[in-house]
Parts: sequence; structure tokens; C-alpha cells
Amino acid sequence: MAVDMNMPILIIDDYKTMLRIIRNLLKQLGFDNVDEATDGSAALAKMRTRQYGLVISDWNMEPMTGYQLLQEVRADEALKATPFIMITAESKTDNVIAAKKAGVNNYIVKPFNAATLKTKMAAVLGDF
Repeated sequence: MAVDMNMPILIIDDYKTMLRIIRNLLKQLGFDNVDEATDGSAALAKMRTRQYGLVISDWNMEPMTGYQLLQEVRADEALKATPFIMITAESKTDNVIAAKKAGVNNYIVKPFNAATLKTKMAAVLGDF
């Protein structure tokens, strides 16, 4: 199944610079339909009004973390099938295991480049 390059993608990070970096990487990969949120609760509100083909979220945010967002998404009937990639600066095994148990589709450790992002996205969505 071909990946829809026009599918809406939601990126969530509390650092505007990181949002800009991820948006630019996605653009390099051919994805232009990108929405942003700066915390988990704002992301959840957006997800309840629009269906996203992929969510890419930072782990460490206030007041709702990416991990809490993931748990909310997986608990919501309407949202639980949404592909979800977590980004973190820490490669703690405990975090990876917790995210896997909560239903994350893939995991990226900062810093990363377009090639890493593409590999992680392809593992979740299929080749593009």
C-alpha cells in the first residue's frame, strides 16, 4: 500500500525550534500537510477535530507529556489506530519499554536526520 504523501501529520513539541526542524525534515521527505501543537492536551484537541495519518510527539512536555498523550490516544476508540512515533532526548530503556507497552509504533532518539525519520516512518507506514 502506497503512503499518502498528502496525509495530515501532527507534530508535537514544546520547543518551537524542534517543531521547525521536524517540519523541515518532513518537507524534505515530501510531506507538506503538517499541523503543530506545543503540548499533549492541545494535540489531543486537534486529534479530536481532524484525522491524522501520523502523530510525531516529543516525550518531555508540560502539562501533558507525549507519553500521557499516547495513553490517551490508545484509550480513545476513535483515535487508537492512529500511527504514533515518540521522540525523546533520552534513550532510557525503561522509557522505550513503557512507550512500547502503551502502544507506540516507533521511537526516535534526538538528534536525528531526515534518513532516520524516513526509516522510522517507513517502518510504521510502509515504504514511500
